[in-house]
Amino acid sequence: MTTEKLMSISKEDINEAAKRLEKTDLPDLVEMLSLKEDNIRYQAFLLLMSRSAIFNDVYPFWDIFCDKIKSENSYQRSIGLMLIAENARWDTRNRTEGIIDDYLVLLQDEKPITVRQCVQSLGKIVAYKPELSCKIASKLISFDISAVRETMRKVILFDILNVLILIRQKYKTDEMESFIQNALSSGILDEKSKKMIKVLL
Repeated sequence: MTTEKLMSISKEDINEAAKRLEKTDLPDLVEMLSLKEDNIRYQAFLLLMSRSAIFNDVYPFWDIFCDKIKSENSYQRSIGLMLIAENARWDTRNRTEGIIDDYLVLLQDEKPITVRQCVQSLGKIVAYKPELSCKIASKLISFDISAVRETMRKVILFDILNVLILIRQKYKTDEMESFIQNALSSGILDEKSKKMIKVLL
């Protein structure tokens, strides 16, 4: 896979292009994730995310994604956490359990967007690894929303509630229920967000 070929794919054609990838393209795409050029890196990321949703041949690069979540670069941390979550569905070796503590550290990331991407990605991990629900729920209900930049609090809290609602379909605790009710009455969420959460409850 050359950068020219990669960049010739339109955003609308990403899913189709992902289906048509050769396995020999994958190492090149994974390598491109480390490039400094935003456009190339992002295009490679989109293609790998789309591929991961339908085939298990991106999963062998798992260790590379795990290294990325410890990167000093926030873009690399985000890329790593999202590709791990997308490939959790193929994780028959239960490697997710081995890295979940490192993964959850990203809930305290210095970049609010990375925190949000981590929370959203936990929804995918819970869907494919329900055995991690207890640990994930515990971290989410102890999340200090006041530590987040004020402009990001509403969306991050909304994302947290969505993951907890997914978890509570199979696993409920009094602490979770209390967190949800407190969040709804905290004044952080707007009326539209509250209504959406109540419908899901």
